[in-house]
Amino acid sequence: MEGEVGTCSSMAALADSLKCETQGEGGSGVIVNESKSAKFPLSFWEIGVAVSVVLGYALGLGCVYLTMPASDYSFLKLPRNLEDLQILRDHLESYTSDYTVQVLVGYCVVYIFMQTFMIPGTVFMSLLAGSLFGVFRGVALVVFTATAGASSCYFLSKLIGRPLVFSLWPDKLTFFRDQVIFNSQLSHHFLLSLNATVAVKYL
Repeated sequence: MEGEVGTCSSMAALADSLKCETQGEGGSGVIVNESKSAKFPLSFWEIGVAVSVVLGYALGLGCVYLTMPASDYSFLKLPRNLEDLQILRDHLESYTSDYTVQVLVGYCVVYIFMQTFMIPGTVFMSLLAGSLFGVFRGVALVVFTATAGASSCYFLSKLIGRPLVFSLWPDKLTFFRDQVIFNSQLSHHFLLSLNATVAVKYL
């Protein structure tokens, strides 16, 4: 009963907020005012933070590359299949024992970068951590990098993704947000069933 009351109150609050957003001057019913749509949705500060994050990743990779010994690094590429992973592991095994810090920092920067910008291949990077650093240290490393990458992805999405998407598709995003709030009680069951389905598929 309390859950239903909470859902109703949240829906009422959402309706009030949407009403305030949709009513322009004179109740025109336009979701985005002309003054807002004419302006670029991102501020100078938001653009600066996003560029700083990208430059930080590039600087980290550059420092790792410059501190590595002179050699042929043509084998360095993001693994897309098990064959690429095997080649990368065979080449990095000799470097891991002599240049552990450089390999570790480089791995962390690459994994967090891929997780932040949702680049495919993090599954193979997780397997690479286990083969290079062992099971326990590999698991700890993957947990840390995956958490940091997901947090970075959420930060950038909230900072620059939200204003961009709401400026491009305000109607669809408002409807989607309404549906998420309305079905919030069913979200846990949906995520549980989705994880179970994916786990059964890849077993």
